Amino acid sequence: MRVIPVDMSGVTVMVAQPPQMKMRDKKNGVVAVDPESGGTLMTVDVLFVANGNAEVITVTVTEADISGDLNTGTPVALSGLVARPWENEFNGQKRHGISFRAEAVTSLAA
Repeated sequence: MRVIPVDMSGVTVMVAQPPQMKMRDKKNGVVAVDPESGGTLMTVDVLFVANGNAEVITVTVTEADISGDLNTGTPVALSGLVARPWENEFNGQKRHGISFRAEAVTSLAA
């Protein structure tokens, strides 16, 4: 799978929705875990502002790599952010998109 590093220079990022556990199977309550570390995966919705455009993206990170209080509006740093294109087929319909993964999400609040 391709992994595309995201250039964070000149980007402003703030929390749109606080971290939530990422579910592997919502119906059965199965929490997603990182295959390498075994750590619980979390998602954080962030407002990503670059070049005069703003967009809310969902970033996946391990729970242990979230530092500081991440409330709505908190400015954050996204370390090691990468984009990964994905595609799957479900019930005969193809779906595709881009997922985002960070090595760490760190609060920049004083």
